[in-house]
Amino acid sequence: MQVTIRDATDADVAAITDIFNEVIATSDAIWREEPVTLDDRLGWFEALQNKGYPVLVADEATPPDQPRVVGYLSLSDFRPFPGYWPTLEQSIHLAPAARNQGVGTALAAAAVERTRALGRRCLVAGTDAENLGSIRFHERLGYREVGRLPGVGDRFGRTRDLVLLQLDLDAGRDPEGSRPPSDQDVSVDLTSTESVSPRRGAR
Repeated sequence: MQVTIRDATDADVAAITDIFNEVIATSDAIWREEPVTLDDRLGWFEALQNKGYPVLVADEATPPDQPRVVGYLSLSDFRPFPGYWPTLEQSIHLAPAARNQGVGTALAAAAVERTRALGRRCLVAGTDAENLGSIRFHERLGYREVGRLPGVGDRFGRTRDLVLLQLDLDAGRDPEGSRPPSDQDVSVDLTSTESVSPRRGAR
């Protein structure tokens, strides 16, 4: 699958909403029980944009003038306190057709680039403890498990455990030197595979 990793626009939020709701319906990757509305995701998108945080999409444009979003990445505050400024939380979700196609890996690489460009030094990902595919996915990318929080969640009456994974970036690298040109999309020909469960989107 060949995709372009690019910044999302308002026009992409409907596709992002569809992906988000599919993950809710088919997995425990998102601890919600009801689907979200387009207005909800538009508000989420605007809030991240206002803070200067990226939302990126994997666009399988076939033909080129008809975008087809098959996955997305967002970066957000790990915790909303000044002392946590160096750390961002990443979230990646994929459409079913994009899983095990290398799309999540491409988005995760973009997350590292954007995190460095923002001058931050740490990425955190949270995943359901039973989502072994997501845990392995992050470990292959260099994340290490740093904590398990038993019983902190609940979904459909079932207690959920949270696993936190952390990626420490090279603090010595110049963030400006790693900043991709703002007006240049990255086209990626994806031939590798991922061990993300087909029923659980990578987080």
